[in-house]
Formats: sequence, structure tokens, C-alpha cells
Amino acid sequence: QVQLEDSGGGLVQPGGSLRLSCAASGRVNGVYTMGWFRQSPGMEREFVGAVRWTGGTTYYADSVKGRFSISRDHTNNTVSLQMNSLKPGDTAIYYCAADTHWVVNPRVSEDYDYWGQGTQVTVSS
Repeated sequence: QVQLEDSGGGLVQPGGSLRLSCAASGRVNGVYTMGWFRQSPGMEREFVGAVRWTGGTTYYADSVKGRFSISRDHTNNTVSLQMNSLKPGDTAIYYCAADTHWVVNPRVSEDYDYWGQGTQVTVSS
């Protein structure tokens, strides 16, 4: 079992920045990939980015590439999502997720095993 607690959401003006964090506990040594997804009302859950827990390879959705970056901290078992140049279209609940069986395609939400509770990000003036 892996427990995930995501935090750091809030209200920010367009062009601003936020940093989300996801703290993992439990059987973290079984994690292969950590992902970030988001969901707006009435919309499907959308891939944002992911990082391979050991090798550090990162993946990003085209919509956030160049604005968002993912980093991991093995000491504290955390994954962060730095979001810059935020747009109103980035408004959503953001969820971190953990994969414990090696997802071939980290962009597929159904392949993740554990999820955080979500944190709201609102980009508005």
C-alpha cells in the first residue's frame, strides 16, 4: 500500500506560479512512476506530467510543456509540480498518482494504482 497526500493548491492570477507537492508513504520502494493528473468539472481526467521514480525520466502533456516541471526527492519521498505562467485553462483539481507495477505509458490514468485526494488550483484574475 502507498499513501499519497497532495497539497499546495490555491488561487493565483494568470501568469502566476504555484508549486504542488505530493508526499508518499508506505511501500514507497515499490513505486515505479509518479504522475500528476487534473480534472475540471464535466471533463475527463487529463494527464499533466509524470516522472520515473528511479531513473528520473519526465513526461509532460503538450499543453504544459515548457511551463510545468516535475521533480522528485527520494530523501523525503515527495514529488513536486512547479507550475509557471499559469492560465485560466489550468484551473482544475490536481491529483498525484503512483504506479507500482511499471506502466508502459505513464500518460494513462487507469494504469496507476494509488491516488492522492486532490488539490484545487484556480487561475483567475
